[in-house]
Amino acid sequence: MTIGGSIALIIIGAILAYAVNYEFSGIDIRLVGVILMVGGLIGLVIGIVRIVSARRAVDRRPPPRVREEYYEDDYETRRRPY
Repeated sequence: MTIGGSIALIIIGAILAYAVNYEFSGIDIRLVGVILMVGGLIGLVIGIVRIVSARRAVDRRPPPRVREEYYEDDYETRRRPY
């Protein structure tokens, strides 16, 4: 779950828990809203932990040294006379 999805779940859960006064038979809308908010909060924490751990996993060693060799090339001697 992404951070955006988690925030969306928190918002939807808050709307259901605090702003909706509709009643279904056998379903408590406020409880559903609280469950969505808790699920969104858990997803948000997991998403942040994954981002922080991914940043720490970056290899911070200096890149290996590359040995470059240059060969002198005499372009004038290879050129065809016109």
